[in-house]
Amino acid sequence: MIEEVVLLDVKNQPAGTMDKALVHNAQTPLHLAFSCYIHNDRGELLITRRSLNKIAWPGVWTNSACGHPLPGESLQAAVYRRCQYELGLSVEKITSLIGEFQYIATDASGIVENEFCPIFSAFCRMVPEPRDTEVMDFQWVKPEDLLNSVRATPWAFSPWMVLQLGQITEKNLSLLG
Repeated sequence: MIEEVVLLDVKNQPAGTMDKALVHNAQTPLHLAFSCYIHNDRGELLITRRSLNKIAWPGVWTNSACGHPLPGESLQAAVYRRCQYELGLSVEKITSLIGEFQYIATDASGIVENEFCPIFSAFCRMVPEPRDTEVMDFQWVKPEDLLNSVRATPWAFSPWMVLQLGQITEKNLSLLG
């Protein structure tokens, strides 16, 4: 089965689809994605370390889950689907943090991310059971500890998370939904 991503035009409107396996390269077209920050009832955030199998930014620490909605799929449904797929988690209270976030970044291998990527928070009571092709490690952390770590060592984290956390804190939004 081919998994497709939604390509976007310069106004961030759908402009076609492309095979996910082909979309990320040195000239990645603008496409729709999302990021999600999952929190628990202890006030902690889930961060994940990307699998070494990932084509872009393998082995770096990042937000809880990322992904691409399928053509015709709502962003909230995509968040729920990817949290289950990547982490084995059923999440609740999926909430939009920032509806318009866009970035372009190039990893060390030359792979480009070019995404319009709304940011969500979600809540979970479960223990993650990550899929090893997606996530090699995870950690529940206090939001202030994560922010301090990202400020001190931004190179250890995904570039989209570094940028997102800057916007979230700049807008005084809570990462805990």
